[in-house]
Amino acid sequence: MNSETQQEIEAATFRRFLKHLDDHKEVQNIDLMILADFCRNCLSKWYMAEAAERGESIDYDAARELVYGMPYSEWKASHQLEATPEQMAAYKERRG
Repeated sequence: MNSETQQEIEAATFRRFLKHLDDHKEVQNIDLMILADFCRNCLSKWYMAEAAERGESIDYDAARELVYGMPYSEWKASHQLEATPEQMAAYKERRG
């Protein structure tokens, strides 16, 4: 496989991953952090870092809008629930 095709596949996979997260808004960021040690906000920060490495500038709000598919404040108001005490305990245990 040539590198252009590989990049196209990787980009398509990333878009599919974002769609999957968008289709499963019930999966909270705290759940992702507990299970996988990353969340949608992490993806936004990674996106910003990769853009910066390539000489591009994107601010955190714009990166989050790309990942969340809408402004973060809108997503948070519509889909983010308060973390339960059990989730917070699991998160703290995961973080050590």
